[in-house]
Amino acid sequence: MIITILLTCLFLVIMYFCVAHFGRNGRLINQIPGSICLPTLNNLLICWYSPEKLWLFILDYLKSFYPITKYWVFTIPNVVIYHPDDIQKVLSSMEHTVKGYQYKLIHPWLGDGLLTSQGVKWHQRRKILTPAFHFSILKKFVKTLIEEGNRAVKSFNPAEESIIADVMLFTSHHTLNAICETSMGISLNDSDQSQQYRQTIHHMGKLIINRFFKPWLFIDTIFNLTSQSTTQSKYLNILHSFTEKIIANRKRYHEETGGRYLKYFENNTETENEEVIGIKEKRMAMLDILLAESRNGNLSDLDIREEIDTFVFEGYDTVATSLCFSLLLLAEHKDIQDRVRNEINEVMQENNGKLTMNALQNLPYLERCLKESLRLYPSVIFISRLCTTDLKLQSYIIPKDTTMHLFIYCLHHDPNFWPDPEVFDPDRFLPENIQKRHPYSYIPFSAGLRNCIGQRFAMLELKAMIASLVYNFYLEPVDYLKDVSFKLDIVLRTSRPIRMKVIPIKRE
Repeated sequence: MIITILLTCLFLVIMYFCVAHFGRNGRLINQIPGSICLPTLNNLLICWYSPEKLWLFILDYLKSFYPITKYWVFTIPNVVIYHPDDIQKVLSSMEHTVKGYQYKLIHPWLGDGLLTSQGVKWHQRRKILTPAFHFSILKKFVKTLIEEGNRAVKSFNPAEESIIADVMLFTSHHTLNAICETSMGISLNDSDQSQQYRQTIHHMGKLIINRFFKPWLFIDTIFNLTSQSTTQSKYLNILHSFTEKIIANRKRYHEETGGRYLKYFENNTETENEEVIGIKEKRMAMLDILLAESRNGNLSDLDIREEIDTFVFEGYDTVATSLCFSLLLLAEHKDIQDRVRNEINEVMQENNGKLTMNALQNLPYLERCLKESLRLYPSVIFISRLCTTDLKLQSYIIPKDTTMHLFIYCLHHDPNFWPDPEVFDPDRFLPENIQKRHPYSYIPFSAGLRNCIGQRFAMLELKAMIASLVYNFYLEPVDYLKDVSFKLDIVLRTSRPIRMKVIPIKRE
């Protein structure tokens, strides 16, 4: 009896495999260049590659099949795209906006927030959240971003040079502070619980990555049988409890003050009288925007938690990565760093030695440097979409229900669109040079309907942090990027910490 059941199961698996690979969709997929589709021992061994080896393997694999390739995860077809014509077809479409299956790994933490939701719910959330990144609102967050930049400066001895032992760790500390203060209105330096939240975010990220590399763990039934599931539950309890407590406290504050602050926000008054509106007690946060919507019955407490968790997830690691590589590039290119410093010095002199929103907007050369850094080292190396209808690309038809991966890193290093792609050249982003390029050859914040809602916020944060550091310190390399190896992760990461030297600038 047992043997019969096992044989039946084996027969069904083989039949399902054959239908997936040799049916109409499978035949279309297998026309696309790529390695052998059968689950050979060699293919399965890839799942046990180290993150460093996986990174090198993927780059070599994509290079071999430029500009499009396919691979199978058991019976799930995947297509990797890295030509701007094909990427434009995907991102400019109104149809292919559903995220790929890998995003389900962050669903237990983020729920159906803006990053993971789809359809009507996504449209509603996007409409609600878009005002949070309007110029007039960003203006109110800039003070927090500048203060965090000043805290970064004060973390060094002003009398002697210092070595940052791990630039990524340094930048992530400050970007997590900034996103928590702007999204939730709280400082992570306040309590032991705040520090636990900081540490748990890091642990949760590692757990997601470990699961990401093991396709069989995508199946919840299997994952729930492992010890990782118990660990994840513990992490989720810490993360969600922290966010829920902040939401509850913020709601209580607004109830006690009669909702004066929320009325101010809803009316978007441009008054600077903080005492009148209550900002003196509670600085405005993105959470207040969501609470204002909840007063109108548009969002539940769970909805609010999803979006706050999403803000934190999307807003700290990606910005930290970009900030890390931007600082390292400036450290290695003294002439460019000097030009950035001269620009910052001029702006600071015009503003009595202080940074302001207007000052940050008046740093065009620094902005070009940041854009070029994001080309060379995009924080998000790929994004995924589900093909919801058959899609005709340049040379192949992608059948419905295929997961498409848009590999941003390779796109940004394509010599057909970026001459000498490994060279750091901010002048690539002069207006006249931008006009000559394919509009989808550069997408560090994605593009189309589901582009990054917080990209202006991110650029302001990067400018605030870098302007503060470059104004006060000379940056010098200890480790060089040419000697650094990378590893596959949710964001672009190096295989080991990178060091950098900061030398205080003496001023009269």
